[in-house]
Amino acid sequence: MTIFSARARLVSTVILLFALVLVFSLNASAKTARAKDHAKPKSKTQATLEKKFFVNILQDQRAIWTSPFHLHQTDAKWLAPLGLSTVALMTTDRRTSGELVEHGDNLDRLRISRNISQAGSLYTTGAFAGALYLVGRATHNDHLRETGLLGAEALIDSTIVVSALKTASQRQRPPVDNSSGEFFDGGSSFPSGHAISAWSLATVVAQEYGQHRPLVQVSAYGLATAVSVSRFTARKHFLSDVLVGSALGYGIGRYVYHKHHDQQLDARDETKEKDNEVARSKWYPNIVPLYYPRAHIYGGMLAWKF
Repeated sequence: MTIFSARARLVSTVILLFALVLVFSLNASAKTARAKDHAKPKSKTQATLEKKFFVNILQDQRAIWTSPFHLHQTDAKWLAPLGLSTVALMTTDRRTSGELVEHGDNLDRLRISRNISQAGSLYTTGAFAGALYLVGRATHNDHLRETGLLGAEALIDSTIVVSALKTASQRQRPPVDNSSGEFFDGGSSFPSGHAISAWSLATVVAQEYGQHRPLVQVSAYGLATAVSVSRFTARKHFLSDVLVGSALGYGIGRYVYHKHHDQQLDARDETKEKDNEVARSKWYPNIVPLYYPRAHIYGGMLAWKF
């Protein structure tokens, strides 16, 4: 029993380290994809994204699972803090989860947490991404259309990744065995599926609209954070499950957006904004002060351009 327990702990540590490396390498891959896109602008029409939707998912999966092999030594300064934070949460998972039920489960907290967490379910996020795509297509809004497509792609990528990690780790959920959080015991706690879904879709939305609409970015990340925290307060996951799931979702969302985003949309936005500024300047009044001290004349001139 002792030998099996030692092996289980060793394997669980390896899985955890791989998940952490995967988290950081995804963000590094997103930065690389963004740099390449800026260096060599590509035309990715909406029709191309639709036609290559499933091909892009296969390419994403290859890039995701091989991304840890493309890290550099300089990346350790970012990977180390994330790894230490996750390990710290994992070592205290049993205590933090147990504190929620120290005086018994709070039914109101559980009910509210479960209601909030539904926003991060695959059904809800998938329906939202599908609605964005359909509305964008019906109204000929290319941004909405792309957001729906890339959001759905990120959700499928996240589902594949989280399913593989859950199958490999088999960690028990908090209500089992007084929040022992044992790995390889037939569970499905690590990492959080709701967190990875919420963050992958929220990141695509925030990347698509955050540059010109900060409120959209704040709202998207705020909702994803609320979903993640609710999975802990609902006693569905440990804090370490939530952290890793959230980080994976963020990395996958960033990667998908920067890899497949159509930069022509940005160029059109800049052109449209310049046209709007020119149009507004034509209608804005010009106020010119008038000042003749010798004649004791003071005043101003108001003029419009038509």
